[in-house]
Parts: sequence; structure tokens; C-alpha cells
Amino acid sequence: MNLTAIILTLNEAKHLPRCLESVKSVGASALVVDCFSSDDTVRIAESYGVKVVQHPFFNHGSQFNWALSQLDAGVEWVLRLDADEIITLPLAVEIRDRLPGMGQEICGVYCGRRMTFQGKLIRYGGVFPIRVLRLFRNGCGECENRWMDEHIKVTGPTENFAGEILDDNLNSLSWWVSKHNGYASREAVDLLNLKYRFMPHDSVASLRSASEAGVKRWVKEKLYARLPGGLRAFVYFFYRYVLRFGFLDGSSGTAFHVLQGFWYRYLVDAKIAEVERYLLEHRCAPVVAIERVLDIRLQPDPAGQR
Repeated sequence: MNLTAIILTLNEAKHLPRCLESVKSVGASALVVDCFSSDDTVRIAESYGVKVVQHPFFNHGSQFNWALSQLDAGVEWVLRLDADEIITLPLAVEIRDRLPGMGQEICGVYCGRRMTFQGKLIRYGGVFPIRVLRLFRNGCGECENRWMDEHIKVTGPTENFAGEILDDNLNSLSWWVSKHNGYASREAVDLLNLKYRFMPHDSVASLRSASEAGVKRWVKEKLYARLPGGLRAFVYFFYRYVLRFGFLDGSSGTAFHVLQGFWYRYLVDAKIAEVERYLLEHRCAPVVAIERVLDIRLQPDPAGQR
């Protein structure tokens, strides 16, 4: 089994050792693609003997797909892993035991993904564990060309592993809020594109899909996106916190469901409304309004900087 984990980084010194240790547990190598970190991320990665390359960041999908072109010759399988994620022991065992004998027709493997928030494992709300395609045969998959919530697409049949990846971020709540403010701008771009079609629409959405990601994306694009802005944030929060028992996650879980299930989505809608006000007032193209209001350039500049 020749497996390489692709890990995109920016100032991940706090998380990277733990992540790389979990990669070692499955006998895999790692490719760290760094966006010019100012902390010890690169030094830590090099201390583990992994390959490190640096590349300007435009968005996650383009960065990951560029990383695929940097893999060493002979890499058979690719694992997408965030720096704040770890491979749990049950998943590590499955990868070691089942991946080497996987049939040549299999292009990808789904596994579970759970998340902690402020040190608390989120168990309710209908959001975790989710099934994600994180393992795929090199040459058979790539990341969606989207600004937010990107998934891996593969060209053939898939298998399922029962084990899970754990997202366990150790940063502060202030960091989380700042990160999700940026995420909200990116998600606003994708939702605006559903309406104005100013860039190609790349999506795994499908009711016929056997994947949870495909069905959820269909619901989001065909149902959620058509609800009035603002109202849909309330509806989604009620579904998660009340109907799917999110309140059973305790005080830390309540903070997570309120912030990620309501505040974040309301913020996305507020940003969409701001862009559309600018469109109405200035009679400009959506890409111009997005750059001026959200400070997001939808094409890389010639210098390779965002």
C-alpha cells in the first residue's frame, strides 16, 4: 500500500504533530502544502521527515488540486486530512488491513467524521458523524471547484469504512469566530453563484447519489437556498437543536449549535444581502460587488496572491 496524506497548512504548529503521528499510525507518508506559515509549522513538518512544499492560497479546492500534482511518483492512494484532524484507531486498523487488498475497480473510500467543540464531542443535532470521502485512488479523484464545503469527487465505485476521522481543534473561541466569519464570506459566494451563475457550478448534489454528501448538497441547493434569507437560519437551527436533540449536547454543545447552526448561517445571509444591496445601488457585475463588499477576488491575480 502506497498511501500519502495531503495536509494543507497555515500556522498549524499546535495541531500538526498530533496529525502526523496519526498518519504514521497507518504506515502512510505525508505531503504538507503550506501557505507560508509564520509559526513553526514547516520546521515541525520537516522534523517528521515529510515532504513540504509552499504555495500561495487562493481557495481550498484549488490548493488541494495543486497538491495532487506534487505527489511523488508511485503514490497509489491519497488521504485528505486537515491539520486539526486525526485518524482514530479503528479507522487506522481498517486502512492497514483493508486498503492493500482493495479491488482495482474501487476509486474511493468513505469514512465517518466527528467533531469536538471547546473540548466537547458533539453527538446530537443530526450533524455528526457524517460520511465523507477522504480516501481515493490517485488519478481517480479531485476536489470540487467551490469556495466552501468542498468534497472530493471520484470517477468510479466506492467502498465504506466504519472508522472515523476526528476533528479536534484546540484553538480559542475567538479564533473559531474569526475563521467562521471568513467561511461565511466564502459560503455567500457559492450561494450567490446559485442565483447569478457568474462562475461554473461544480457540485456533488444528487438525490440519486449513494453518498450522504450528495444528498445533503441537493437539499441545500434545491430547498435551503430557496428559502428566504434569515428565515432559513432559524429553520435550520430549530431542526438541529430541537428536532434532532441538539440540546442534549450540554452547554458546550449549545454554544456550538447556536454559533454554527444559527449565527454562522445568519451571517452568511446578511453578507448575501449586503452584496445584493451593493448590486442594486451600483448596477455592477456580481463579481465586482463580491470583491468590493466581501474582499474576495474570484480569480487569482497574476502574482499568485489572493
